[in-house]
Amino acid sequence: MEYLKLIGILIIIIGFALKWDSVAVVVIAAVVTGIFSGMDITSLLTTLGKSFVENRMVSLFFLTLPMIGLIESHGLKEVAINGIQKLKKLTPSRILNIYLVIREIGGVFGISLQGQVQFVRPLISPMVTAAAEVEKKLSPKDVELIKARSAAVDNFGNFFAQNLFVASSGVLLISSTMSSLKYAVTPNKIVLYEVPVAIISLIAVAIYNKLFDHRFLTGKEGE
Repeated sequence: MEYLKLIGILIIIIGFALKWDSVAVVVIAAVVTGIFSGMDITSLLTTLGKSFVENRMVSLFFLTLPMIGLIESHGLKEVAINGIQKLKKLTPSRILNIYLVIREIGGVFGISLQGQVQFVRPLISPMVTAAAEVEKKLSPKDVELIKARSAAVDNFGNFFAQNLFVASSGVLLISSTMSSLKYAVTPNKIVLYEVPVAIISLIAVAIYNKLFDHRFLTGKEGE
């Protein structure tokens, strides 16, 4: 019967896989988990309400969307492009690798760049595009490929470096979960084991980006 308490995880996996409404899936998973955990309706609603109130600050990131739109409308993207075009030695891979290093160093200090909206779209992607345009004329397909590669590098940096900070939510969650299962796993140990993962990912992605330079700029991408 204890395993039934984990049915909420199954609901989330199925719901996301079938592309159901995300909010509805999470709420249903929470309700079902609460019921199988023996909570009455009053306690369940109280817990859900308390969790919502305590975590409502998470939604503040939505305020960054109009801010990014405003600075883009005032020429942020053009400034980034003009600046990169003046730096002839910066290739697409070098820009991406520099951003990846910054992303991982930020993870060490618990600094979240919230990359996709705040950095990739208005800054990194246009900068990589400008660097590539110095070498060749880009087609619409090339531009989309650069956008995808820029987003992928941001994801690599975020995923493999997010647990480098001892007080990050992921580290604390892993530590508390393992402690509840009677395993002596401290936040320091988690970060220690995350360091080689971050270094390996940095090297692998840097090589990946270098190959992208060669294939993309010579017209051999996809071979």
